[in-house]
Amino acid sequence: MIHCWDGQPDYCWYPWLKRQLEANDFSVKVPAMPETEAPKQDLWVPKLRQVVGQSDEPLILIGHSIGCITILRYLETLPEDQNITGVILVAGFSDNLGFEELKNYFQTPLDWEKIRSRCSRFIAIHSDNDPFVPLTHAEIFKKNLSAETVILHDRKHFSGPVDDEQSCLELPEVLQAVLRISGKR
Repeated sequence: MIHCWDGQPDYCWYPWLKRQLEANDFSVKVPAMPETEAPKQDLWVPKLRQVVGQSDEPLILIGHSIGCITILRYLETLPEDQNITGVILVAGFSDNLGFEELKNYFQTPLDWEKIRSRCSRFIAIHSDNDPFVPLTHAEIFKKNLSAETVILHDRKHFSGPVDDEQSCLELPEVLQAVLRISGKR
């Protein structure tokens, strides 16, 4: 699970989801990403690669906000023989949303074909009133990744104090998505 910009492993819904997944016999890692106050692709993607390592086990990646684009950029780096079971994108986006700090993630266009070839199942979860990520990104993921899209009402950025929101402490839709991808539900 890759946290949001300015987030930490114990932020908002991450601890709840980790407990829920572990109760369903999943092994869960929520790494503290480097320089979280100013995310950089050249630091975050290698950190994700280090955390994932080499594994023959099924792997589901969950990203929140900047964690989503980190996962997509990571998928671009995978060799042809390495695939991920599923990816869940929570409040994900495919451009810099007008933030200068995020331009480093978009120096090159996303290679949608390569990303799709490294993962067989994508689920994109968005809110209809996210103050940062327009709903058009759900359609972009649906079009380019054949992502299943889940649009929730009035959930903002699924965040908390770093985004001046009331804390989102539980996100059962992500748990349900993991269970669907894993075949446990």
